[in-house]
Amino acid sequence: MALQIVPMTKQDIPEAVECVQTAFADDPYFHWLFDSSERNAASLAAHFQYGLNCNTPMYVAKVPISDKHPRSIVGVSWWFSPQPASKGVSWSVWAQDWLLSFRQFLFNVRFGGRGGLNLHRYKMWKEMQRKTHDVVWTDPRGYYFCNVLAVSSEMRGMGLGRKLVEVVTQQADRDGMPCYLESSKGVPNIIIYEKLGFNLVTEIDCVDGNDACKLYCMVRKPKTKA
Repeated sequence: MALQIVPMTKQDIPEAVECVQTAFADDPYFHWLFDSSERNAASLAAHFQYGLNCNTPMYVAKVPISDKHPRSIVGVSWWFSPQPASKGVSWSVWAQDWLLSFRQFLFNVRFGGRGGLNLHRYKMWKEMQRKTHDVVWTDPRGYYFCNVLAVSSEMRGMGLGRKLVEVVTQQADRDGMPCYLESSKGVPNIIIYEKLGFNLVTEIDCVDGNDACKLYCMVRKPKTKA
């Protein structure tokens, strides 16, 4: 099978959205944060466009279309580049933040809601995440932050997730920069990420009433000195 890991383009967004939605169908964090079974595809597409506009590291895994693979994209990897703590947000990123918020507002009006997003839980999680980053992000230069990692069910166990991670961790090693991720599944993800050089540093307990999920926060030091 001719598998390729290539930078995401605007043309890839529709299939990338479908890949993420399908891959996250059984995700504990997804079920905790969203009231409905499907996330608003338009909103996710807008976030991917935001990432492309901000030149963040975004990759897709592609295979030839066949009976087994009716769509070419079978994996998605979206990271944020390191942002030094002392450096403010650039004008271009600020503009993209504003544009994303405006697009999200239009989608909320168009679709009559937030695509199932539980806004109360989202704000709760963002605050817990901010406090966690304040503690575990000790490198003032910033971190390559894995925002989305999705692999189609038929491709799991074949090393695709490793390839989608290594395409960025190898760059991080060349740059001498650390990496960070949050996984909503302890088993088997922690062991997999440990083999890729990540170490568990803390956990975030997302609890709201009787509903709860846990995020495992992991850091990877560069294999080369800065």
